[in-house]
Amino acid sequence: MKVLVIEDDAETGAYILRGLREHGHSADHAADGLDGLFLASGGYDVLVVDRMLPSLDGLELVRRLRGMAIQAPVLFLTALRGVGDRIQGLEAGGDDYLVKPFAFAELLARLNALARRPPLTQPLTQMRVADLELDLLKRTVIRGGERVDLQQREFRLLQFLMQHAERVVTRTMLLEGVWDFHFDPKTNIVETHISRLRGKISRSGRDPELIHTIRGAGYVLRAA
Repeated sequence: MKVLVIEDDAETGAYILRGLREHGHSADHAADGLDGLFLASGGYDVLVVDRMLPSLDGLELVRRLRGMAIQAPVLFLTALRGVGDRIQGLEAGGDDYLVKPFAFAELLARLNALARRPPLTQPLTQMRVADLELDLLKRTVIRGGERVDLQQREFRLLQFLMQHAERVVTRTMLLEGVWDFHFDPKTNIVETHISRLRGKISRSGRDPELIHTIRGAGYVLRAA
């Protein structure tokens, strides 16, 4: 079993790694969220993720992993023990939740159980609408055979629209799905990004429009 442990407490991280290696498993360690996000694409069988991490908290880390189509099982290992904390962890994309302090034997048993799960259906990593292509793994967007450079938020916005192609997405759906806002910020943040994204993927109007405004409802991405 190949395990990535994302834990900022050095003593706890070393304890877990030592135990895993003593049981014949391969284990790597990341001490903060951004390093964990970077390493997590390395083909791990299971991830152990603390909730309260420097640079990027555990919940956002797992959300981003799922957004990148990385489906390795995640066990949250945290001191946050409330029912609401557990629910948040599972809804963010976690698969199991273990509260500190913990017994290593239980941690190992849970990791083994997660690793035994049959693999999920191969996630969709490439999307296409008309001549617009998005590759989640390569983080590229191609229109008519030419690369379109997008900023990170624009990429996430386009990803969300393509995942819901041919369907109307509301402003609220975009705020929650792209910005993780669960309130209305009372700004034109969505409209501004949609406008900028339109300009880029139509390559300044040289290509047909793909993002259409549905008055009073939202937006839809479709070929015509």
